[in-house]
Parts: sequence; C-alpha cells; structure tokens
Amino acid sequence: MKTRADRRTPEDTADKAGHSRRSERPRGETFVWMTAMGLTVGLTMIVFLLGLVVTNGVGVFWPRRVALVEFREDRDTRFQGGTKALGVITIEQDRDVRDLTIEQSESPHAADRREKQLFLGNRDAFGQAFSFFPAGDIQSVTYPDDVIRAERLEWGDALFFPVRLEMEDGTAVEADDPIFHSHLHRLVEDAAARRAQIHRIERYEIGRINLQMHQLEQEERYFARQDSLTDQQRSEREAVAGRMDELRAEYQPLADRAAELRSKQQRDILVYRLVTGEERSILVGQIVHHYYPNRLGVAGRAQIFAGQLWRFLSGYPREANTEGGIFPAIFGTFVMTLLMSVAVMPFGVMAAIYLREYARQGLFVRAVRIAINNLAGVPSIVFGIFGLGFFVYFVGGGIDRMFFDRALPAPTFGTGGILWASLTLALMTVPVVIVATEEALAAVPRGVREGSLACGASKWQTIRYLVLPAAAPGIMTGLVLAMARGAGEVAPLMLVGVVALAPNLPLDGLFPFIHLERKFMHLGFHIYDLGFQSPDSEAAKPMVFATTLVLILLVVALNLIATLVRNHLRKKYTADKF
Repeated sequence: MKTRADRRTPEDTADKAGHSRRSERPRGETFVWMTAMGLTVGLTMIVFLLGLVVTNGVGVFWPRRVALVEFREDRDTRFQGGTKALGVITIEQDRDVRDLTIEQSESPHAADRREKQLFLGNRDAFGQAFSFFPAGDIQSVTYPDDVIRAERLEWGDALFFPVRLEMEDGTAVEADDPIFHSHLHRLVEDAAARRAQIHRIERYEIGRINLQMHQLEQEERYFARQDSLTDQQRSEREAVAGRMDELRAEYQPLADRAAELRSKQQRDILVYRLVTGEERSILVGQIVHHYYPNRLGVAGRAQIFAGQLWRFLSGYPREANTEGGIFPAIFGTFVMTLLMSVAVMPFGVMAAIYLREYARQGLFVRAVRIAINNLAGVPSIVFGIFGLGFFVYFVGGGIDRMFFDRALPAPTFGTGGILWASLTLALMTVPVVIVATEEALAAVPRGVREGSLACGASKWQTIRYLVLPAAAPGIMTGLVLAMARGAGEVAPLMLVGVVALAPNLPLDGLFPFIHLERKFMHLGFHIYDLGFQSPDSEAAKPMVFATTLVLILLVVALNLIATLVRNHLRKKYTADKF
C-alpha cells in the first residue's frame, strides 16, 4: 500500500521547494523596497522643484535676443495697428481651444493651434509688458542688430531703435554716427554716478538730519501739550528750538546739492523709435542700464548677466517691487533670523535642561511635554495674533509709556517692528529646540554623569562642563530646524512688523545704529506681495522665481553655517573622550 509520501507528484515537490525558498527570504524586504521608492519619489520632487526655481530664477537675468516679428498680411493679427512687433520670445504653448476658429482647429498646420508670448517692454506706450500672438500668423522672425534694451527707473524695460542723442549743450548725435554708442554709454555712467550721489545725500546725510528733526518735533509737541512749564522745561524747549534751527541750516545746503544733481539728470535726452514707427524720448538720467542684446556673444551675455544679478541683489525695489533689487528684503530676512536664533536658543535650552535634568518626572512634567509637542502644531497665524497682542500692544505699549512718553501718542515700540517679529518667531520655534535639546541630553551616557558626580563635581558643573558639550551637536540640530522654519514663515510677520517697502534698514550708520523698533522687509512676504498684490502678474512672475531662489539660498547658507558648527562640535566632543 502506498503511503502519502509515495503519492506525491513532482508538482507537489516543486511547490514545496518554492515555498521553502520564499520562507527563507528576509522578512520586510518588500517594505525596504517601498521605503526606497518613497525616498526616490521625494528626492525627485525636490530636484524637480529646485530645477524649476533655478531655471526660471536665473533665466531672468540672462540677456536674450530681441526678435522683430512680422505677421502675415492675409491674417487679421495686428499689433498697435501695424503688422510688426518687437519683443523677446519667452514661451510657446498650445492655444486655448475656446480661442480657436473652426478653420484653425481643423487646420493641418500645428502652428495654427499654438501661440507665442512676447515680452514687449515699453509698458508706458503699449499699456502691457507681455502679449500672446498666434504662431500661425507669424510670417518671419528676425533679430536686428540696432535694437537697444534699456532698464529704466520707471515703466520697466524699454525695447526700441535709437534715433539720436540730444545733449545739454544743444548738440545732437545721430544713431548712425560711430560715436553714438560711446556717447550714450558715457552719459548713462555719469547719470548713474549722480544717482549714487543723490542716494547717499538723501538717504544718509539728509536722513540723519530728518531723524533728529523728527525727534525734536516730538519734544516740541510734548512741551506744547503741557499746561504750564517749569523753568527747566522752558530751558529745554529753548535748547530744542536752537537745535532745530541748526539742523535746518545743515539741511538746506544738502537739499540744494541734491536738487542741483537732479536737475543735471534731466538735461540729456535720448530720442528713440518704437516698432510702430512712433518716436518718443527719454531722459538719460532715467536709464539704469542699456545694451544691444542682438550683438552680444557668450562672454558679453555673461557680463550683462553678472551685472544684472548684482543690481538685483544689491539694489532697492522700484515700481511696486516689480523692478529693481531686493537688498532690503535680504537684509531684513537675515537680521530677523539671526535675532530669532539668539532669542530662541537660551530659552529652549534652559527649558530642556530643567525638564530633563532637574524636574521630577511625573504627571505634571508629562503634561508639559504634551503641551510643548502640541504647541509645535499650532498654526503660525495664531502666534502672529499672540505677538501682536502681547509683544506689540502690551510690552511695546508699556515701553512707550515708560521710556518714550514724550513721543506719545505716536508709538515707538508699540507698533510692529523687527524685534517683535523675531520674538514671535522665536516663540513659535521654541518647541523644536526644546524637543531636540531633550533628545540630545538623553543621548549622553549615564556613566558620564555618575562618574562626574563620583569625582565630587556638583550637578550643575556636570551639566555645564560634560553634558552640554556632549549634547551640543544635537542642540545645533534643533537650531537648524528652527532657523529653517522661522526664515520661511510669512503669516505671523504680516501682523508684527513686515511691510512691502521699508525706506530704512533696521541696521545703519545712524545712532543708536541698531533700530529694533523699525519695520522691515522679508523675502517671504516679498514673494507674496509680488505674486498676489502686483498689478501686472506676468511682469512680476520672473521676480517671484528669482526672489524664491534667493530665499532658498539664504536659508541653505544659514543652515550650512549652523551645520558646520554642529559638525565641529561633534568632532570636538565625541563620546569616546569620556
């Protein structure tokens, strides 16, 4: 009689062997592949996002050729009544099907269903900086050598054909004259030098006088509000009046000098012709920079690129922040992040030391830890409201009543400023520092503490000289996370001090040099203002990408500095030294 083992078929033997091999595989291998896939997807998304930002942000400053586009005469496309348009071809895309006619939708030519966007410039003449044209209506695209692209103080860039220069001595230089380009270049450079002098006089010298006069005016209003003055107050009022006269005497020569320089900016005129044939004129003093985009080689384009990038990073914004530079926003973001880090580190580290080293572990400490973890999940706008009510109105208003009573009712610290914004973000990021510091303290071996105490050291000496140095890398990790979150926050800042345009920096050469009560600009809010508050969204789009790139680079630079410090501390205080 055959047993069960004898009745096994070859198929049963093969199935059993396959099952045995499957059972020998490491458990969780599927989940390893899933986590690797998740990491790959995440890295791909990050690389794609950074590539998008870098491409669009850097491409803003690369000088592109200006095209002269001619339209087919058998089509209805017209630009300002003519058959030509001058501009930079920015994108080409499919047209909206709702804009297509029946003939275009059924046309065998793909160009009839596509459109090109041109940056036209000359917003003062055309009313718009960008326009779309059907690709099928374009007959030819050429790149004339005599086109000039000029960056102006107002109305954005201009694209035109030069006609002549009319100078202050009554002479004129025609565009076809060989010396035209050198004359125009010299006049633009002279205008830039005068503009820098005006900036220095008005912002620093006159600004210093205006600040002192504003303080004296507050003193005068204070004395005027008093019913009666003491002898000392009368003498102070006379001293204020005398000082005011001295400042007015200093102010007038500077104002006259600035007015003289401004009058020189209006003497030289550049006459140019638009693609429509209309002739217009512009003051040379209104031109920031100019070049012939269709004459440039790779080296010339690289030089223009570097110059435009530098002006963007070091200049001040113009034209509702859609033109000019972003230096005040970079500076404000850096100073605010630095102040936030200085404020959050001591409080976060001290709280973590108490909770980990001194507090008796129990229900209360567990409740505090739960509250800290929940605090990290509170929406940032809630912190902004708290900062407005506590820091601005309560603390700032109290400071004004105690130390700046003569300036009231005008607030000094009782309004939004960079100090209150930094403290608000410090309060928002302190849970991150507390949690990271607690984890770093807990990672220090228990034997370090016991050995130190056995040698006669006090508990504070053990924490100060052994535990904290060993936990320093983990503490710096908490700082890195806090800086990364705080530098990119916008919502709370809108309530406690950030503005779209700040005329003065929080740090300058005017006494007391550091002005913590001043409002400031921030890169994150600058991006929001450009993207959602700009009157021309198409013109602001390149600036949005460029500012986003700068914000990312600034956060990376700050985090890199903190990371280098952390790595240095990790090498200096390793566990094997104990």
